[in-house]
Amino acid sequence: MMPTLMIFHEVDDVERWLSSPKREEVFGPLGITVRTFIDPAKSNRVGLVAQVPDMETFQRIMESAEAAEAMKFDGVRPETILMLVEP
Repeated sequence: MMPTLMIFHEVDDVERWLSSPKREEVFGPLGITVRTFIDPAKSNRVGLVAQVPDMETFQRIMESAEAAEAMKFDGVRPETILMLVEP
């Protein structure tokens, strides 16, 4: 069974984050699929549900310079990231 993650964080610009190709560029080649969510109250809070074939690979990519650059491009506020894993 593939682990499912819920990831919440804040971004500088929700529309820019939604339209960014970076999630697919970083996660797609690893077989990670994501669904995006926004706060209907129009805050800068957003979320993802991610299907992750390999948690070790996911952790490694999240700690990489490539992921840091993608988050910066997307306007992600890294200090706000909260990740939950389906038990």
